[in-house]
Amino acid sequence: MPANTSITSRAFARAGLLGNPSDGYHGKAIGFPVRNFCAMVSVDSSPLLRINPSNADLRIEFESLEEFSSHVDNFGYYGGVRLIKASIKRFHTWCRDRVELPQHNFSIQYHTNIPRSVGLAGSSAIITATFRALCGFYRVEIPPDVQASLVLSVEKDLLGISAGLMDRVVQSIEDVVFMDFSPQSMHTKEGVTVGEYQPLEPSECEQELFLAWASNAAEPTEVLHNRLQARFQNGDSEVVDAMLKFAEFAEQGRLAMQRNDCRELGKLIDANFDLRATICKLPRLHQLMVEVARQHGGTAKFCGSGGAIIGTVPDDLTFNKVVKALKQIGCEVIRPEIRSPASSPRSL
Repeated sequence: MPANTSITSRAFARAGLLGNPSDGYHGKAIGFPVRNFCAMVSVDSSPLLRINPSNADLRIEFESLEEFSSHVDNFGYYGGVRLIKASIKRFHTWCRDRVELPQHNFSIQYHTNIPRSVGLAGSSAIITATFRALCGFYRVEIPPDVQASLVLSVEKDLLGISAGLMDRVVQSIEDVVFMDFSPQSMHTKEGVTVGEYQPLEPSECEQELFLAWASNAAEPTEVLHNRLQARFQNGDSEVVDAMLKFAEFAEQGRLAMQRNDCRELGKLIDANFDLRATICKLPRLHQLMVEVARQHGGTAKFCGSGGAIIGTVPDDLTFNKVVKALKQIGCEVIRPEIRSPASSPRSL
C-alpha cells in the first residue's frame, strides 16, 4: 500500500492540574491539553529522507553573549532536530517487528508556538506530533496509550531526559485525563508499559482556570527531575511520602471536579504547590508567580517543571486583578482553551 504523499499533524501544549510531579514516581495526576499552543509536524514524500530544521535550529548569529544565553535557555543546545531524529528512530524500531513499512522516503519539518522550557511540554508535543504524522504517512495505527509510552521512551531511553508519562498521555488522548501510574495499574500493552487513564467529563471548574508563564523563567525539565529522581531512588522518605500525597491530591481533585466543587479544587491546587516547595529548591521567579497570583485572589501551582503556573480565580474581576499583577512581573496570562466542540477523546 503506498504511503500518503503529505501529512500534517499537531499536538497541543499540556498543563498539569494536580498530582505532578508524581507521574514520574508511580503516582497519579490530572492534566489537560492547552489548545492555545501547539507543535505542528509535516511529512511529505521525498526522494531521500530529509529532516528540515526550524529557524531556531538554524540560528548561529547573535547580537551579544546575553542574547546567545537567552536563546540557549529557551531552545537548548540542539533545538528540535534531535527530537525529530529520535522520534523517527523509535517509530521505526517499534514498527519493524509489527508492520511492514512501505519503502517511501519523506522530508519532515516542524513548527511550534509553545513557550519553550516553561513546563508546558513543548518537547513532547513535537515528538507526539511527529509520531502522528509518521502514522498518517505510513498508515500505521498506534493506540493513544501506547503512543504516549513510546513518546516517553524517546525522551528517556534515546535522549536521556528524565520525565514522566503525564504530558504524553494528555497529548495523545487530547482530553482532561485522570492518570493512575501506581504499580498495580501499570501493565504491558503492545511492547510498552502503560497505566490506567480516565478521560473526565466537562466540569464547571474548568471555566475558572487561568494559565500564566514567563519566558525569562525558562528551565529545562531535566533540571528538576534529575534531582528528585536521585532522591526517590535512594529512598528519601520526604520525597517518597510526598509522591503518595500528590497522588491523593489527584484523586481528591477528580472528585471535586465531578461535583463542580471549584473551591475545593482551588485548595488542592494550592496544597499541591506547597508540598512541592518542601521537596524542591524552586527558582525565586517561579515562586513569585505563584505568590502574586495568590495575593490577588487566585490559587496557583506549577503547570510542569516550572516557569508556567495554572490556577483558579472565582470570577472575572479576580481574573483581571491577577492578570494585571502578573504582567507587572513579566508574565503572559491567558484563559486556557481546554476542549474543542469539534473533537472527541481518542479511544484507548
